[in-house]
Amino acid sequence: YTNIGGGWHTDHSYDVVPAMCSILHALEVPDYGGDTLFAGMGAAYDALSDGFKEMLASLKAVHSSRHVFGAAGLAKRGSGDRIGNPEAATQDAVHPVVIRHPETGRRLLYVNPGFTRSIEGWNQKESDQLLEFLYRHAMSPEFQTRWHWQKGSLAMWDNRATWHYALNDYQGERRHMHRITVEGVPLSA
Repeated sequence: YTNIGGGWHTDHSYDVVPAMCSILHALEVPDYGGDTLFAGMGAAYDALSDGFKEMLASLKAVHSSRHVFGAAGLAKRGSGDRIGNPEAATQDAVHPVVIRHPETGRRLLYVNPGFTRSIEGWNQKESDQLLEFLYRHAMSPEFQTRWHWQKGSLAMWDNRATWHYALNDYQGERRHMHRITVEGVPLSA
């Protein structure tokens, strides 16, 4: 059993064309716990100062899945899929730190603690400091909502506009979900 979703992240941000949305269907839920937190990246962006928004406007971030799915990754399984398979774990992409939502035009932060590795053109120390600030800001309770799963629940979210975090607080219990990931379109600033 691997809890890949056990931290704030955006599904498939490491793909050149990231996923539009994800859909989860709860087949089996624990008697307690197992909720999913969501954080809105539009509200997080809107709450930044104009000066900070201006500084972010031209930045691009490097996203990767190698640290999770690659040879030295956190997720290990013996299957033939990308988990633990370094040859299949070549998903790397560069995206604007602030994107425009392809349908609404709303500006959104597009970095996440799960898969954003650095700011393009910055050294790692500088990248880490900026990203840590953005992560702490985006994790603020005023941008979050909590989804409590029930058997048969169905949730759909826009990966371009939200982070999510599957809470792993149901030790000894089982949480079984089916997921569908919907193909997206290229992102732009």
